[in-house]
Amino acid sequence: MKRVITYGTFDLIHHGHINILRRAKEYGDYLIVGVSTDEFNAIKGKNAYYPYEERKLILEAIRYVDEVIPESDWGQKVKDIKDYNVDIFVMGSDWEGKFDELAEHCEVVYLPRTEGISSSKIKEDLKDNE
Repeated sequence: MKRVITYGTFDLIHHGHINILRRAKEYGDYLIVGVSTDEFNAIKGKNAYYPYEERKLILEAIRYVDEVIPESDWGQKVKDIKDYNVDIFVMGSDWEGKFDELAEHCEVVYLPRTEGISSSKIKEDLKDNE
């Protein structure tokens, strides 16, 4: 069984999220999603609309996702790869090159993002429409 892992905040789930999860799942049999905790988002200077537990619940309902784990710091990826016997690490292409060092532990794949959509864009559009 091939295991795939990806990470993100996954706030305001949209079709771009679904696309990347679907394409990540196509690389293996089991997809693990590391979701940024609220505390980790604060360290990154991000503010999610939904708290971690609600984002986790939403992701668990998506058919491509087999398991959701908390992401609480930048350095946990190697440990997760080892602990979950991960074969492939997948991230969006906007992170290209940022995780190449993980290639000594598993295959690293960067997938193109869905054009024209992001949680940040949704938040901006909503603010513009107020």
